[in-house]
Amino acid sequence: MSSVSIHESHDPRFRALIVPSARLEQLFSGCRWAEGPVWFDDLNCLLFSDIPNQRILRWAPDPVGPAGGGAATAVSVFRQPSNFANGHSRDRQGRLVSCEHGTRRVTRTEADGRITVLADRHRGGRLNSPNDLVVHSDGSIWFTDPTYGILSDYEGYRAEPEQDARHVFRLDPAGGEPVSVADDFAQPNGLAFSPDETVLYVADSAASHDAGLPRHIRAFDVADGRLRNGRVFAHIDKGIPDGIRTDAAGNLWSSAADGIHCFAPDGALLGKILVPETVANLTFGGPRRNRLFITATTSLYAIYLTASGAQRP
Repeated sequence: MSSVSIHESHDPRFRALIVPSARLEQLFSGCRWAEGPVWFDDLNCLLFSDIPNQRILRWAPDPVGPAGGGAATAVSVFRQPSNFANGHSRDRQGRLVSCEHGTRRVTRTEADGRITVLADRHRGGRLNSPNDLVVHSDGSIWFTDPTYGILSDYEGYRAEPEQDARHVFRLDPAGGEPVSVADDFAQPNGLAFSPDETVLYVADSAASHDAGLPRHIRAFDVADGRLRNGRVFAHIDKGIPDGIRTDAAGNLWSSAADGIHCFAPDGALLGKILVPETVANLTFGGPRRNRLFITATTSLYAIYLTASGAQRP
């Protein structure tokens, strides 16, 4: 395990969110493109994707003592092949919900290990390549559908899009075909609700393939399962926004090329946690939800904060 201490403050409010002595810990390395972390508090473990290697990995603290050998952490393979799984979340029943590039679908892993397909088509065509998702307290699943997984054979299978746009979708708790709630994104990516679920944030990461396209996060008011009043919330000055999360105070934490950028609810950049690899995604976890887990290119990192992750109502 390696450790460094790197915080970059842009606003006095950032000091209240970090632990100055906390170190950025590298928990695991050896991925090709680490993504999609999701914390399981009841199992005290984290699942995350290694997309090109077609595997979902499981990180958990290893028992310390004579039986456990004193190791600090352990990583094992949870699922392989993973159908090029990317983003993950948990539903209201605690089940794993996943976006799969290879099959171009959203799936749920049942308690007995069976896979249920939740969405794979819209208006007669296959989805592009579901990327990331978040579950609302009413049980609906909101997910983004950019074309990253069909651009090449590296993170999926090359194919032509069958959709007329790169949508943000809502999947009703009762099931059925996903409903488009936004269709004006160049490449929608990570998404997160505000703690009270009145705002949905969605990253547009299209600058990954064209510097002239968006590298910003948009915010929408949420009402009755629909989005209104779309506006640009924040720009990323290094790289692109990919995965995003909110904390209990409503601050938004975004991935970027130089680490994690933290924005206040008013859109002001509060500060950064600098990471030595390009960050793809992040999630809050640990018993107090104050440990930020970070998937960054080849590695899984973590750092303790004073901030804690937002809990759904």
